[in-house]
Amino acid sequence: MSPNLNQADLDQPLESTPRQVAATLELFLAEVGTRAFRFAEAGLRSRDDALDAVQEAMMKMLGYRQRPAEEWTPLFWSILRRKIVDIQRRGNFRLRFFAPPNERSEDSLADWADSAAGPSRSHDQREAYSRLTVALRTLPARQREAFTLRVLEELDVADTARAMGCSEGSVKTHLSRARGALQKQMEDFR
Repeated sequence: MSPNLNQADLDQPLESTPRQVAATLELFLAEVGTRAFRFAEAGLRSRDDALDAVQEAMMKMLGYRQRPAEEWTPLFWSILRRKIVDIQRRGNFRLRFFAPPNERSEDSLADWADSAAGPSRSHDQREAYSRLTVALRTLPARQREAFTLRVLEELDVADTARAMGCSEGSVKTHLSRARGALQKQMEDFR
């Protein structure tokens, strides 16, 4: 038995204290942070705007800490999606992201490659990610959201529909169209 626990502690009912809930929510946010940033960056085409959107979404999630943990995933993605739409509506796009891909700086690519991979594999992974990011940016917003949430985030159809604020049928339609468009764009890369 742990030196910090005594029999009285073990006899207490298992209830979450506010501190435990906060720690659990913090772990959830830490786990989803990188993926949320990539999702926001693909939608906003700006690292700064993506960081702002993710930070605002995380701050808003703190107000929902008392909600059951199984609701956090669709709720967070729904909040983040709304933040992205808000930023897009305010016109905060950076014109430098409309430049041709060869004129963009290398720092716009996320450093996601496996550090244990060899140089050739790392290069291939970065190139594949870069092509996927460019291809995702050409999709309409709803198709990009459906693809990112269903395929990259692996949410089920119901959670994706809740996050996107649409029906499950719409999610399936958007996903099907996104897959078709991406498949056409990525054929030459195979």
